[in-house]
Amino acid sequence: MNQLKNFTKGFFKENPVLVLLLGMCPTLGVSTSAINGLGMGLATTFVLTMSNLVVSSVKSQIPDKVRIPAFIVIIASFVTIVELVMQAYIPALFEQLGLFIPLIVVNCIVLGRAEAFASKNNVLSSVIDGLGMGLGFAMALTILGGVREMLGNGSFFGMKFIAGDGILVFVLAPGAFLALAYLIVLVNKINKKTA
Repeated sequence: MNQLKNFTKGFFKENPVLVLLLGMCPTLGVSTSAINGLGMGLATTFVLTMSNLVVSSVKSQIPDKVRIPAFIVIIASFVTIVELVMQAYIPALFEQLGLFIPLIVVNCIVLGRAEAFASKNNVLSSVIDGLGMGLGFAMALTILGGVREMLGNGSFFGMKFIAGDGILVFVLAPGAFLALAYLIVLVNKINKKTA
């Protein structure tokens, strides 16, 4: 039961984007479409889960003085794997996400979970926490990207459902702030009702 709580807290109660307001750079930068949000979210989920697994496994071997640099090296290794795999197998998405993939290394969600959770808990709990937080991040980015794509382009996952263009502001940076603000309000209302 406790493992299920660790897994589900990343979706609403402690969602990194919609509740904790972490990882705003990729959230606002890549969420112009649902596919970009999903791609970035899944890439971050992989890095978060795998880095949590490794950090939890080697936490007793890392001296306190080099703890954070060691975590960054572990995270950077998995980011490099994601970057190379995306570049080889999903080049169109890799081009869309561009600079935001290498920036996963310094994403406060990933480093924060390594420091706050994986370095203090067992491997299974750390993997479950990484999966839950990562999928919550992916969900938030996909929803935000989907809303912006529907309102800005009149499409969803690239499939057009209205002729012509949508509301241009939602494809631009101000639209990211507007859509995110309304999603945060919605999640806060849901969390208050379930509390």
